[in-house]
Amino acid sequence: MLHLNRSEDLEPETLLQLSGVGVNAGRVEIVKEIAFSAAAGEVLAIIGPSGSGKTTLMRAITGETAYRGSIELAGREVCELAPGAQADLRGVLPQNSQISFPLNVTEVVGLGFLGRQKERVDRYLRVREALAKVGLNGFEERSYQDLSGGEQQRVQLARVLVQVWEPVPVYAPPHWLFLDEPVSSLDIKHQYQIMQLARDYADSGGGVVTVMHDLNLTLAFADKVLVMKDGYGLAFGRREEVMTAELLTAAYDFPLMMTANENGDEPLVTPAHFRPGPEQAAPTD
Repeated sequence: MLHLNRSEDLEPETLLQLSGVGVNAGRVEIVKEIAFSAAAGEVLAIIGPSGSGKTTLMRAITGETAYRGSIELAGREVCELAPGAQADLRGVLPQNSQISFPLNVTEVVGLGFLGRQKERVDRYLRVREALAKVGLNGFEERSYQDLSGGEQQRVQLARVLVQVWEPVPVYAPPHWLFLDEPVSSLDIKHQYQIMQLARDYADSGGGVVTVMHDLNLTLAFADKVLVMKDGYGLAFGRREEVMTAELLTAAYDFPLMMTANENGDEPLVTPAHFRPGPEQAAPTD
């Protein structure tokens, strides 16, 4: 079992803690002996090649699939939480959210209130605020089915936000966002907008765990990173410690390098052997 950084000095109510977590699909072991702690106030990104177990691990964390070992959220075992208690603690954005009913945007976002045990603010006001956060002002009465894939993804994120983005009493545990590839169908503007929203949510005291494929977005927004390969946790730690050319090359079985950013910000991950083709080469005089 890979023992990863644990946050022993933090209150359990602020943590997501995994110990010896494994998931099987029949006789096939998909996730293998994962152990780590994530704290509210941080963005944790889960990265790794396709088929490494990222989504399966996320489904275990959110209580959607059976697991062995222990997953504790706010000091409580996830598999023992009642649906209402889960809804009060976290919001989940899955990879795919299919809706076949003819609902408008307000109705879809309003689904985020289902299962909540407590209500503190006006629902329609919270729907409008959530849509504004994802850049969909004025979409309240639009048909969900008529939206583009990227717009639907942002509506689904707004649905998650109405569930968890609200003031939390000082005596209550923080809320968590669990996002599975939240920017996969978005253009670059909205990718950065949504990741900034996740960053803001963490900065406000919430917890964020997100599955990511874009390594450069991960560099820009994550505090901590879990790298998965073949179901195992290959590495876990601070972004700057984990996202090295050597480790990423090992994870993806592909030569990668860290390239200096001309703006002096975080470096960029690029293929080590990339050479521009004739149509991409800089013109010469």
